[in-house]
Amino acid sequence: MRAVILGGSGFIGTALSGQLLDAGWQVVIPSRNPEKGRFLMPQGHSFDISFVPWDGQDTAHLARHLAGADAVINLAGESIADGRWSGDRKSRIRDSRIRTGQALMAALRTMETTPSVLVQGSAVGYYGARPTVVSPETFSEFSSSGEGFLASVARDWEASTKEAESMGIRRVIIRTGVVLGIEGGALPKFLPPFRFYLGGPVGSGNQGISWIHRQDAAGGIMHLLQCDECVGPYNLTAPTPVSMTDFCDTLGRTLRRPSWLPVPGFVLRLLYGEMAEETILQGQYALPNRLADAGYQFRFPDLANALAGILTP
Repeated sequence: MRAVILGGSGFIGTALSGQLLDAGWQVVIPSRNPEKGRFLMPQGHSFDISFVPWDGQDTAHLARHLAGADAVINLAGESIADGRWSGDRKSRIRDSRIRTGQALMAALRTMETTPSVLVQGSAVGYYGARPTVVSPETFSEFSSSGEGFLASVARDWEASTKEAESMGIRRVIIRTGVVLGIEGGALPKFLPPFRFYLGGPVGSGNQGISWIHRQDAAGGIMHLLQCDECVGPYNLTAPTPVSMTDFCDTLGRTLRRPSWLPVPGFVLRLLYGEMAEETILQGQYALPNRLADAGYQFRFPDLANALAGILTP
């Protein structure tokens, strides 16, 4: 079996590549900088993956890389949380996702034999950033899309590859939550204050965090790749979303540090503006109902075990 991963050198893609290789798949990662991508792979896997050059636009070149693939996984997109959202940065966040999806569709149109399954990236931001609430609303895959920049990006990202369905390709959409791991993502940004005994919740503390361990993010995608009946959207989140306060309390207990010093929301709004509002000060409680119904068994279903597995030597 052969898989092509767009965005394969990212935080989820590197973990997924390892699991695919362990399961006997061949893995191909198109990349603007193949040598840099290889450097980001976990030790022991970097030279088992075929890194191939692709500029992100040349559809004929991409079609050649897709030839013979059983599956294509589209995770490509610029990070949403690396700084304040200027107008230019918001354009790059959107365009990096939409243009890759469009290039993928253009490449598939030229092929006589297409992959049997396409896994399309998305995010729980699809449901919109929700303000502080005492009794949180939960979201399943059947919930409607919300408001805000991230919701609009997620809708357009998902729509960018919808044409694959009319080509007879089984299309799965993964709406991913906050992926936890020590090598990247949100967790390392929480650690320094706690290690200096200055940790605490950010903002009100009531905003939802729909989290998932990095190994379950990769494992969930693996399960969906191999489940022939699985189509449509799936929340790629753990079954136990938590509030910001509960997240920080659990992190503090794991590190044996107090969680006592809140970070006021206005500080983050001054520093990061709209980005802070949508990604930190508001959130979602999204449940992986369809993934569970499809038979996926979570390795880390609760936060305490997930953090202990990541942070305990």
